Amino acid sequence: MFKLSIVVPCYNEEEVLHETTKELTRIVTNLIKSDKIAPNSKIVFVDDGSKDQTWNLIDEFSKENEIVSGVKLSRNFGHQGALLAGVTAASKDSDAVVTIDADLQDDVNAIPKMVDSFIAGSEVVYGVRNNRDTDSAFKRNTAEMFYKFMGWLGVKLVPDSADFRLMSKRACEVLLSYKETNLFLRGIVPLVGFKSDKVYYARKERFAGESKYPLRKMIKFALDGITSFSIVPIKMIMGLGFFIVLISIFLLIYTVVQKINGHVVSGWSSMMISIWALGGVQLICISVIGEYVGKIFSEVKHRPRFTIERDIYTEKTLKEEEE
Repeated sequence: MFKLSIVVPCYNEEEVLHETTKELTRIVTNLIKSDKIAPNSKIVFVDDGSKDQTWNLIDEFSKENEIVSGVKLSRNFGHQGALLAGVTAASKDSDAVVTIDADLQDDVNAIPKMVDSFIAGSEVVYGVRNNRDTDSAFKRNTAEMFYKFMGWLGVKLVPDSADFRLMSKRACEVLLSYKETNLFLRGIVPLVGFKSDKVYYARKERFAGESKYPLRKMIKFALDGITSFSIVPIKMIMGLGFFIVLISIFLLIYTVVQKINGHVVSGWSSMMISIWALGGVQLICISVIGEYVGKIFSEVKHRPRFTIERDIYTEKTLKEEEE
């Protein structure tokens, strides 16, 4: 038997925490009874600077339920930072770590299948959606475009896979050796290597509360993924520059020919269009380059990716070792 820890990042999840704890406790208890995981396996809730009663509930559940523990971050570090904090804490003494969101959209019943795959020898097991029926047409189409675009950029992602996965202790250690501040775990985890597998499941509607990933955050997340793993956009800017130069040369030749033929046309409209078009292209190019410079600025400072205020998981682990 091996010790399993289930890491659950939480940000203002008081509405779903009771049900999430109940469902995950059921899964862990059944796995323990079937002798697939060790009795000291844990559920690790990571409070990512919540402003509601999320941490108080985690603290309360940890006192009532020996399976439940928690990690409280000093402030909001974002979903990816909270995930990494949980993996960092849990992987110290766990043989495998499952990460899953608190909203119960990912099917907890897929966890036993992940465990079976891990026992069979897989070190990374991805939870993959078998459909996108719960998504709007806009989200479904943009997600498909994103995965295709990332593939075109040469970034290896697992399509329709988010942050629901199982990783062995060795895979977690390799993941934690990647020190970048701009985290995009969906792109980093495939770089870890090792034998991998996929478990398919049907994604559900959110149990309660509001999504923590509105359109604005989704766009930012996608941009982080693109600019953290590929310099193709910068190369595209160079191509765009050459293309504009070619158009300029063509227009220059056209203007000279028109002048020779005596067809002089007022150029106010074309001039204004050119100025606005080139100005827009320049701003876009500067913005793309600025995005990369900004990431370099963040990385070179080497600031901590998260700060832990309290670690109930470690407290419980030390207490169990003493007993």
